[in-house]
Amino acid sequence: MMGKKNKVKRIYSPTKLRILLLLQAGIALSFAGTIGKQLRVIGEISDEWKDIGRQYLKQIIREFYEDRLVSEKDNADGTKTIILTEKGKKRVLTFKSSTLTIPVPKEWDGFWHGVFYDIPEKHKLKRHAFRDKMSDLELFPLQKSVFVHPFPCRDQIDFLVESLELRKYVRYGILTGITNEEELLLCFNLKKPEK
Repeated sequence: MMGKKNKVKRIYSPTKLRILLLLQAGIALSFAGTIGKQLRVIGEISDEWKDIGRQYLKQIIREFYEDRLVSEKDNADGTKTIILTEKGKKRVLTFKSSTLTIPVPKEWDGFWHGVFYDIPEKHKLKRHAFRDKMSDLELFPLQKSVFVHPFPCRDQIDFLVESLELRKYVRYGILTGITNEEELLLCFNLKKPEK
């Protein structure tokens, strides 16, 4: 009787995550051969790849190929380019989601950044995940479906919206003032800047 095939546990080191991010950013990596067999990185590679050893890079790309995170695209000159699959893009989003933060500027400009959403019941799990992540980012729940933050956070909200596929249900706005602002100023330990 044959035993179950052991599934290899993959470890995602900072280098592996960096390779995924470089591929997502469109930093080309061309090669000759086949990913599954004789992968050979060709030509001058861009600076972003140079400090990753070629042997290690080839090993990781093969592993990504087996995990279906990357695929190959044929080029006119007979070479191939490595591209992220949809699964690979989702892996990048999962990684980035866990590392999101809102940068704190040296001085507050006095504007409030609002997130307004109306996510239907059929997407309640995504709605809970979105709300939880906004709480993790320390946005203040002004109302049930309205969160605010004193610092720019559109990139972070856009990232969450894209990764959770909620684009049509979420809006982002910049507000010059909010009634009962004192509660927010106290919450974020801020003073309204002088004009």
